[in-house]
Amino acid sequence: MANIKSAQKRIRVAAKKQARNKHIKSTTKTAIKKVVTAAGTGDANAYLLQALAAIDKAASKGVYHKNTAARKKSRLTKMINKAAQA
Repeated sequence: MANIKSAQKRIRVAAKKQARNKHIKSTTKTAIKKVVTAAGTGDANAYLLQALAAIDKAASKGVYHKNTAARKKSRLTKMINKAAQA
């Protein structure tokens, strides 16, 4: 444990940010999982919109890098479009 007051605060702030990031990442992964399981059904597009919004929100909060978010969105959309054609 740190003895310096500013170091103690850094530990508290880092823990708070880590908890926030973990929550956002978890909800995003859950939204993505719903899209993957619903692929090929009629509900896939509704789940896709929710997942894309979650990914955008995570990217705006700095949890995901903008290119990572774009890649995830692209892959999800591509998967849904491929399932719709089949």
